[in-house]
Order: sequence, then C-alpha cells, then structure tokens
Amino acid sequence: MTTALDELRTLHHAGRLAAAYPEVAVLLARLTDAADRSEEQIADELARCGSLLARLDPQDVLAHHPHTPAVTVAVTGHSATAALTDPLLAELARHGLLARPVTGDHGAYLRDLTDPGSELRRARPELTLCVLGADAVLEQLPLPWTVADTEQACARLLERLETVAAAHTAHATGVLVLNTLPLPRRLTHQIIDQQQRALLGAVWREFNARLLRLPAAHPALAVVDLDPLIASTGAATDERLALYTRSAFSAAVFAALAREAVHVLRARRGMTRKCLVLDLDHTLWDGVLGEDGADGIDCGPTLRGEPYAALQRVVKQLAAQGVLLAVSSKNDPGPVNDVLQSHPDMTLRAQDFVSVRAGWDPKDTALAAIAGELGIATDALVFADDSPAERALVRHRLPGAAVIPLGTEPAWHVTRLLADGWFDTPHVTDDDRGRTGQYRAAAERARLRGSAGSHEEYLRELGTVVRISPPRPHELPRMAQLSLRTNQFNLTGERIAAERISPPGAGAGLRPLAVRVSDAYGDSGLVGALFVRETPDGLHIDNMLLSCRVLARGIEHGCLSAVLSHARGRGLPAVRARYRATRANTRSRGFYPSLGFVAERTDDGAQTLFRHDLAAIPAAPSHLTVQADFEGDTDEP
Repeated sequence: MTTALDELRTLHHAGRLAAAYPEVAVLLARLTDAADRSEEQIADELARCGSLLARLDPQDVLAHHPHTPAVTVAVTGHSATAALTDPLLAELARHGLLARPVTGDHGAYLRDLTDPGSELRRARPELTLCVLGADAVLEQLPLPWTVADTEQACARLLERLETVAAAHTAHATGVLVLNTLPLPRRLTHQIIDQQQRALLGAVWREFNARLLRLPAAHPALAVVDLDPLIASTGAATDERLALYTRSAFSAAVFAALAREAVHVLRARRGMTRKCLVLDLDHTLWDGVLGEDGADGIDCGPTLRGEPYAALQRVVKQLAAQGVLLAVSSKNDPGPVNDVLQSHPDMTLRAQDFVSVRAGWDPKDTALAAIAGELGIATDALVFADDSPAERALVRHRLPGAAVIPLGTEPAWHVTRLLADGWFDTPHVTDDDRGRTGQYRAAAERARLRGSAGSHEEYLRELGTVVRISPPRPHELPRMAQLSLRTNQFNLTGERIAAERISPPGAGAGLRPLAVRVSDAYGDSGLVGALFVRETPDGLHIDNMLLSCRVLARGIEHGCLSAVLSHARGRGLPAVRARYRATRANTRSRGFYPSLGFVAERTDDGAQTLFRHDLAAIPAAPSHLTVQADFEGDTDEP
C-alpha cells in the first residue's frame, strides 16, 4: 500500500512538490488517520515527510499558490535543535500552513531573542521556539556540586528567561514557546543522600512551576509542560545523541514538542474549532443500538463499558469550557433520543448537545446540516468516528473538517480525541462557558423565525437590545478571541492578541469598544467589538467585528449609527473607516457604503479607506434598542 511518505517522495522526485502543496495537508491527514498505527510510528513518518518538505523553497510554493498562509517560524535554544525542524515543518503542513524557517545560532538563544539586530529578531517570526534541556542548568554547576548549587543555577536561568520574556513582550512579534526542563535520573542519582535527592527534586520542580507561571505576566509567551508528553512518549533523551550531538531530547519528545507548539500557533491564529460531532455506536457506547437495543448497549462502570464512560466524561469536561457537542449517527431518531434522555449509564444527556442528527443520510450531509444549523463553517467541526469508511467520506467531501480516528480498541479513544488539541484556545472566557446555552437560545429564535409572519415581525418580537461601551478588564481576552475567531464580519481580517488591546483608561490612542447583545431569549454576551481612535481629522474605525451568531439582525447597522452620532456630538469633522478584503469577509464589502461612507482611496488592491462627512446619519433599525456609552463606567458588574 502506498503511504503518504511514498507519495511525497514521488512528487519531490518529479519536481512537482511545490505545485502540489495543497495536496500535502490531505496526504498527512491520511497518515494520521491510521487508527491501527501507534503514535510513535505516526510521529516517525511525519518527521520523514518533514525532511522532504524542508527541501522546498517557500517562494516556489507561493509562486504556484499565492494565497497559501505562510508562517515565519524560528527555532533557537541552548543545545542542538536540528531534530525539531522536520517534525515542525510536517505539523505546520498538516494544518495547511507553509513554513518559512529561521534557525538561530547554536547555544546563542539569549542573543537571538534579546538583540534587536539578530537574524532571528529581524525575521519577525510568528512562532518562535526556544528549546531548553537539563544542560542549561547542569553546565553551570561546579564539580563537585550540591543541591544548593543547583538551586542557584535554576534561579540564574529563570532570571535569563524572564529577561527573554520581557524583551519578547516589548519588541518581538508572534508567540514565543518555551518548555519545562525534565529532571534526568543521571543527575538525581549522583546524590546518594536520599533526603538531599528528594530536595533536589523539589528544587527542580519549583523552577518548572515558576517557569509555567511566566505567561501570566507575559501573554505573548507560552510554556509547554514536557512532563505529560514524556509520560506518553517514553524516555526524554537519547543518551548517545545527548553526549555526541548535544541534542536535548529524543526524537519522540521533539515530535511531541513540535505538535504542541503548532497547537499554540493555531490557537493564536484563530484556528480553534468550535463543535465536536460524535458518532454513537462504538463511540459513545459499546454495541449497535439498532441491533442490540437500549438494554444491549454499554457505557457504564463495567469492563466492557468503562472506556466509553471515560470518553463521555472527557467530552463533558470539554463542553463545560465552551466546546459545542453534536451527534451524527446512523440510527433511528426515536431510540437515540430515548437513550440520550433516560439511559441510566449515560454521562452525556440530550441537553448537552446543540444538535442531534440521527438518520440514514451520509455523514458528510449530516455534518453540513449541523454546521448550517449552528451558523458556522464546516471547517469549525471536529468529527470523531470509529468507521474508516465514514471518516474517509467526510475527509473527501468536507476537507476543512477535522477528523479524529477512533480505532477498534476503545481504551485509546480519549488519547486520540485529545491528541491534536483542536479546541485549544489562548483563553477560556465566561462567554465560552455559556456557549451551549447561547446556541440553545439560538434554536428558540429559529423556531420563532419559522412561526413569525415575516422577517420584520420576527425582528420586532425578538426585542433585541444592543449595548456599546468600553470593555471591562476581564473582557479583554474575549475581545481578542473575537478577532481570532470572527471571519465573516471582520472588516479587516486582522487578529489582535489580548496583550495588544489597551485596557480602558490606559491612555493609548486605540480605544476598544465592546458590543453586547440580549433579547427575549437571553443574553448573548459580548458578541462584537469596535476599535476606534480620535484624531483632529475625525474618528477612525480601525476595525469592526461581529460574531456570526448575531448577524442578519441589523446589529452592525445600529452600532455604526451610534458611532456616527457620537462623532457628530463630539464636533468631529468626519468618521473614517477601512475595509480590507479577505476570502471570508467579501459579503461585508458593501457595509460602509450602505451607511453613507464614500471611498477615498484603495491601497494595494485590498484595503479601501472610507469617509463619512456626518451630514446625514442613518437611523438605527427600528426593531433595535441601542444603548451607547462611549466613555463607559468600566467598574460596573
């Protein structure tokens, strides 16, 4: 059977790899869909694929496919990092990203990360990895050494890393990824005093704990905890490579670190998925409902049912943090609903799901229907199923959807579900935790829309209230999240990290404004944002965002009417705005002109600058109640 590696080699030898780059993600997805292969085997083949991809010139790929999202990624560290490059390139390619790699000088991570003139800093990478191993501490120790010497060496290293983090926060771009340091046995067992050996373990873990806390003060920093990765991959280091090549980790740990680093980048890029779609038979329970009946399936505390009960508990945990749950099952709807409502062993219940599609349509049709029902794109879906045929169908028909291969051994279901961190996000907000309830309210609105005589009557009965004011400090992560996840109504397509949003009253020129929406069916929370600044020539709207959950209700028009009225009340001469076209926001191209803005000029073929002279301000839609307080009391609850 031809493997993904074989096909990549064929493309490479034929000189067609750059031209066929969009096919690479499909090939690598097929590789990771092999549910009968171990994680080690998959990681090894991914690294081999990455070795081929490393020979690509990114400019050749962009010449064939100019819209391929390219990522400048930098790697530096205390010791050799060459073994990280191949798995990193493969992981990026697997997610449809094209790597432009930059490598720092051997052992020169301090200069690479703090000197503005370094090659690494000048490249302005979107992702920077600084790889540290135990030698970053060990090389500082005298001979002989004591636990106190180790504690001092850990403190000095932490000071250096704090300097690196501060420099990155102040001047660099993108996200910097550090890692915790595994404690090697060859260090601990040089101490023959068992009490001192235990103390050494405490000192080392205290260093790692302080390192893991650094991102709280430096949001552009992420720290990957290697302990859970090593627990699943085996030995942290290969002693031969460590001695002969100064390689910090084994190939398996480098592969796991590459995967986690790309998860960090993916979350910062707004590529977080929203909805987990689950099969039922042999996925949430053992057995086939249509053949075995409700009494014959098992997801309880038994030898047969425990793996499925464990999966349900993990899924419940994900849902509590804002992951939407849905079902796509080839079963009759009645028995499925009965099990979800009343089966005594089920952890997940009907109310945990925002959509249940039970029937005999193809799975890709069901997934497309779920996405349409929720108002999200199919590339926001993650599909978990034990059937290779169903997974292959979804991969082929819905290539944007992520697919999780659940094999014939249910004990591995949880591991496979969590392997790719599809739902990882920089922050979980209060809005995330209430997301399932918000989508249930959306279903109630849909029922109202179906029963209303007209769309205008539906909007009037909805009783929508729009509140515009500066965000409270705890809402800044939610505003950043909106910029990451909002595509259809993101009028510039720009992504704004939380650390770049100035809190109200900070004195910065750019002022964030939060848009909150409620109606007769509940509070939708913070669903939109405006970023404005005031200059002598008027009020500038740098960007405007609105969640797809509240589109088609005139909310964006009500917001802009309020902004225009505010500017005229301030005696400003005009309101200026910009629109930058993306592949996702083309439907919003006419938004500013529809409200009286006139295009002044177009830059670089994509960005249009608009101006409104405030002579005639459009009224907010009559079905909306708009409450605007642009100065804002940010201390309100």
